[in-house]
Amino acid sequence: MVQFLDDAPRHIFFTGKGGVGKTSVACATAVELTRRGKRVLIISTDPASNVGHVFGQTIGNRMTPIDAVPGLDALEIDPEQAAEAYRNRIIDPVRAILPPSEIATITEQLSGSCTVEIASFNEFTNLLADPSRTAGYDHVIFDTAPTGHTIRLLQLPGDWTAYLDAGRGDASCLGPMSGLDKSKNTYRAAVEALTDPDVTRLVLVARAQPSSLHEVNRTLTELAETGIQASHLVINGLLPHADDADPLHHAIEEREHAALEAMPAGLAALRRDDIPLKATTMIGVDALSRMFTSDEAHRSPDDVIVDLPEQPGLDELVDDLASQDHGLVMTMGKGGVGKTTIAAAIATELARRGKKVLLTTSDPATHLAATLAGEMAGLTVDSIDPERATQAYRERVMATRGSSLDEEGRAALAEDLRSPCTEEIAVFQEFSHAVNTARHQFVIIDTAPTGHTLLLMDATGSYHRDVLRHMDSAQRLHTTTPLMCLQDPEHTKIIIVTLPDTTPVLEATALVTDLARADIHPWAWVVNNSLAAAHPTSALLGRRARDEVTQIENVTAQATRWAVVPALANEPIGQAHLAALASGTEDPS
Repeated sequence: MVQFLDDAPRHIFFTGKGGVGKTSVACATAVELTRRGKRVLIISTDPASNVGHVFGQTIGNRMTPIDAVPGLDALEIDPEQAAEAYRNRIIDPVRAILPPSEIATITEQLSGSCTVEIASFNEFTNLLADPSRTAGYDHVIFDTAPTGHTIRLLQLPGDWTAYLDAGRGDASCLGPMSGLDKSKNTYRAAVEALTDPDVTRLVLVARAQPSSLHEVNRTLTELAETGIQASHLVINGLLPHADDADPLHHAIEEREHAALEAMPAGLAALRRDDIPLKATTMIGVDALSRMFTSDEAHRSPDDVIVDLPEQPGLDELVDDLASQDHGLVMTMGKGGVGKTTIAAAIATELARRGKKVLLTTSDPATHLAATLAGEMAGLTVDSIDPERATQAYRERVMATRGSSLDEEGRAALAEDLRSPCTEEIAVFQEFSHAVNTARHQFVIIDTAPTGHTLLLMDATGSYHRDVLRHMDSAQRLHTTTPLMCLQDPEHTKIIIVTLPDTTPVLEATALVTDLARADIHPWAWVVNNSLAAAHPTSALLGRRARDEVTQIENVTAQATRWAVVPALANEPIGQAHLAALASGTEDPS
């Protein structure tokens, strides 16, 4: 049985990047604790999770008994609904006073990811701060946790409202703080509960993949700075050893082993539980009851039929792109879905076809140099240095707006500038230069993960409005801002990259919806790393491949064009492997 349940305290938080299985692990934990005779409440604030779907019943924003699990209640907090109510609480008092244009501006400022997270944390604060609210339960389980940035915001000294009055116009994350409707003592009590290991246990959840481990290591470090110490690490979905001869199975097994061997020392020091990959999805009590076990029987490959029609490959998208000699191509999606690889493969193939290509990245974890080992005629590789750009931006804001603030105000501004939003704003000027270059050649931009990407779009929109506001009508007719370029389907091709799994597809769909607010629409989708398209002979991988079909169909139902890229036995590093990926030819050994 798993170690993270040894002497479990009342509160258990699970945190990790999207798609690692936090909700499944949380639900399985709840089932196991009730099996031990405990009364349990599970709370979900994950926008991509659906505890009700896992247990097969409607839950919603109220404590609801789970019919199939006596002793278990569940509560789902919809973060988008919470954010909407939160925005209204801030805006309603001034809605009849301010002009519509200013109301629209405030609404946009309160539409970022920081607002969603702060609003979600605000919803369950009382459950942490006031133990009497959950006195009927032995354990309260959360399937996501606040970030270090949110906790630091709540720990700021002084009055948030006073800071906002002095520094309005620059704060990207402290604006949402003005809507907090409870006393600072309540938030202080909630943070104290999070930092007390006798009350709360924080469990990091990851996959045995470098990007996933990098993300939870960053979470570990950020939360430690606030006094919240993670004690346990769960590696979910670890591929078990197989004796069959499937090269893909063995390649994945070796890659996962190498990733675990190379994990950062801070993660390696935690107590670790490895949860083996199961052949079926974690839906229903029976499946959840088996999640922490490893004694799963496998069917023979003959019993596995993957009913996936032939799908277009990446080469067909490149064919369409190559009909022109210039343009902006942006790969967008959540971190870890393979945006860098897809961007590099497209750039390599376009250059091979004689096109002039600039491949650039604003991804904080820049992988292009490693992915595109070697030089190629017609291809230039560049990157925006997020750390350098962000540091310069912070120093500039502190020297200007921060100069008129007192010590507490400067501390608040400094924390505001540590938000994820700041990095995207800081790199925008260099990003807009690359947008303009696309008038004369191909520019392939590997953007940052989904949350960062949305904020990057927000920054672009702000720049767009600011440019137009300072022009007369004649100038506007002859001006093209970066946002106009992104909105122009003839100039810009947006490619949404996802994985054939529930959470990545939900997150990608949410990204498309958010982009539509700015009148930006995807040109194509890429479903990356598909087992179904790789036709594995391994019994376990074959059954997982079968489960991918529904998610691929979900993508094709909403996409005008798409490509499905198979999972590869070899990492797509270097020109030969990238060329094979882009051309649809056999992967070189």
